[in-house]
Amino acid sequence: MRRLRVIKGWKDLPQEDRGAAVAMGNFDGVHRGHQQVIALAARAAGELGCPLGVITLDPHPRVYFRPGEPAFLLMKPDQQARALEALGVDVLYVLPLTPELAGMTDREFAQVVLHEGLGARHVAVGFDNSFGKDRTGSPQTMRTYGGEMGFGVSVAEPVEDGEGEKFSSTGVREALRGGQPEVAAQILGRPFAIEGAVQRGRQLGRKLGFPTANVTLGDYVIPRFGVYATRTRLPDGRDIPGVANLGINPTIEGTRAPLLEVWLFDFDEDIYDQVIETDLIAFLRPEAKFDSLEIMTEQVMKDAMAARDLLMPELDN
Repeated sequence: MRRLRVIKGWKDLPQEDRGAAVAMGNFDGVHRGHQQVIALAARAAGELGCPLGVITLDPHPRVYFRPGEPAFLLMKPDQQARALEALGVDVLYVLPLTPELAGMTDREFAQVVLHEGLGARHVAVGFDNSFGKDRTGSPQTMRTYGGEMGFGVSVAEPVEDGEGEKFSSTGVREALRGGQPEVAAQILGRPFAIEGAVQRGRQLGRKLGFPTANVTLGDYVIPRFGVYATRTRLPDGRDIPGVANLGINPTIEGTRAPLLEVWLFDFDEDIYDQVIETDLIAFLRPEAKFDSLEIMTEQVMKDAMAARDLLMPELDN
């Protein structure tokens, strides 16, 4: 598989970093609708004999323009890069969303960034794409600018499920907040995954017989609190089934932040500080408080049995 190159910015790029057919959007989640836009850019790249590129903004426009809103991201940058690389993308252009870029009109963006900066030979956008100051640019205006400046333009049609619902990042977030990871996976084309370094916790689970790997959610969208059947990828590539509680626990600083606590089945190795990635496969039950450690342990064992039955039905528990 070709390796993805990440290029930050659009100014003074060497010729070898210019001239791609690019897909333009936020691509948070790289869901099936996003994949349609990238497929159009890939088709143009093949016809033109040029690299396949993707354009994103950093930070996400919602973070830039509405910084006080709750966390909502579906991916970390490394996850996004891996997903794009798996789709055959050659180069990821990460444009810094600064006052300079945010203040460009749609025409200025097309002229200065796409044409002069990136030397784009083709631009693929989604049916609802907007760009430029006050989001005045549209797929129609992009076609106009492409005709004037000499780059091709293609527009992806909406991708829908069997009931006519359009696949979107908003739909993924709503499914996760509703405790429906299967619906989120249908939109994404793969399970929603939380990636992070394993932190040292109170080690209560280890004392009770179910050691957990704890990962904070950070800027991720917060799924419904509760217990999930999971699959976790380790840095060495192993894929481990497990069960996880997603909820609120005290942090070292004394504040309360969402935490994913994953019990990896049939696994007992030191992975503190290692970066793991955990898929949320199925929601098992809401988060609960227990009157005693004994009652909690009994419920955790029931949760583990339910997760094993779902993830490893071929095994005799």
